Amino acid sequence: MSLAFLCPGQGSQKVGMGQDLYEHSNLAKAHFDKANEILGMDIQNIMFNGPDETLKQTQYTQPALYIVAVTIGLLLMDKGIKPNCAAGHSLGEYSAYALAGAFDFETGLSLVKVRANSMQAAGEIQPGTMAAIIGLDDETVVNIMDNVTGTVVAANFNSPGQVVISGAIEAVNSAMETARENGARMAMPLNVSGAFHSPLMVHAREHLAEMIDSIEIKDSMLPVYSNVSASPVTKAEYIRQAMIHQLENPVLWSQTITNMAKDGVDQFMEVGTGRVLQGLCRRIDRSLATRGVENWEQIHA
Repeated sequence: MSLAFLCPGQGSQKVGMGQDLYEHSNLAKAHFDKANEILGMDIQNIMFNGPDETLKQTQYTQPALYIVAVTIGLLLMDKGIKPNCAAGHSLGEYSAYALAGAFDFETGLSLVKVRANSMQAAGEIQPGTMAAIIGLDDETVVNIMDNVTGTVVAANFNSPGQVVISGAIEAVNSAMETARENGARMAMPLNVSGAFHSPLMVHAREHLAEMIDSIEIKDSMLPVYSNVSASPVTKAEYIRQAMIHQLENPVLWSQTITNMAKDGVDQFMEVGTGRVLQGLCRRIDRSLATRGVENWEQIHA
């Protein structure tokens, strides 16, 4: 058996996430206490009690997802469930690198804090948005964006027939309208605070690159499939590059899962809150064995 850990990104958060881990696990309690210190706020109160509108804000969502995914992954590995490789969707890639040993929990959370705050700020400097286009092939969506005035690019190639686009508000709205005219089953704006994975994130990249260059990153103990290449990386220098390039480039998720399967992965486990990545796996290839672990009970099932 070859097992891959998959770590979720924004959109998977929900009020109450991680609370049962905190109540049952000393490791989780230590992680939450350390997180409050690193973030300079009571993140566990926002995670456990919400409200949802607060938890949805980028600067809270990203640390919340990272804390839960890394905690669950480490608890699983302590139980002897050890992955052969890993991947993470957008923010989830940081969780995957932590679980692969490229940096420790605290270092990763410090990075996530800078990433989240920088992305939030970049969205205020250059307002943008994102939208999901469902029911058109990748090439058609790319052609639509090429013919739209203004900045709009593919942000996530999630599964066949599901592409998320990102860019300036007017350009994204125009691309959605053209997609509907071209037969898209759905063209739906996403509730986000910026144009993530697009050139509008240039201001975030500068701050994040500075932070990434200042910390120690080790070669990872297992391969992590990078969002920007859909290929496995283990060397510290490539991990640095992947984390920086990810901000302004698309998440090649469909290709990542396909490449993992080609490389012999036959079990996919979503590690963290929600079931988004399990759903995408099934849309990419229904034959893939996929399951998820998002709470204390499932860790010990």
